[in-house]
Amino acid sequence: MAASLAKATVLARGKDEVYVAATPLRATKGPAQLLMSTTYSLNLWDLQHFVVIIKPNLPVPPQNSQVIVFDFQPKDPENIYTALAVLSGRAVPGVVLVRKLSKLPRRKCWFVGSSKLDAVDVATKFNSDWRTDLRVGHHDCRDYTNGLVELLIGEKQVLERLRKDRGDQG
Repeated sequence: MAASLAKATVLARGKDEVYVAATPLRATKGPAQLLMSTTYSLNLWDLQHFVVIIKPNLPVPPQNSQVIVFDFQPKDPENIYTALAVLSGRAVPGVVLVRKLSKLPRRKCWFVGSSKLDAVDVATKFNSDWRTDLRVGHHDCRDYTNGLVELLIGEKQVLERLRKDRGDQG
């Protein structure tokens, strides 16, 4: 898979910037959602959701400059049965999401490098080959983030580097 994706055309317009961001895990409304928001606020690394953000280097940026978020998460993250399956270590249906933001997040967002390839094209091809069965700790947002970043900039295990850079052990 990586070899075919790496043959994407080289950018003629410059280098796209690649970022990794941490976001709160989504959960059912009520106590579970409050718990996830609290763990995010407390900076508990293992209880955060990670996404890849690409800032395309366009020759003439649009009026409302946008970044593109690439994300892998449970198909129905707010369903109590999904939460129970995830907690018990079972696989659940996942989904790869792509969306636009008007700007980069202000917090918990790290520049990890620049892509020599058309990063959006590479990420789109990566998504089409990504298995969507999600199992926390075995095939989840961390694996997705590490895999996509490796393909885009060549760095392996970017989340481990970011964790060490923060001095976080847990």
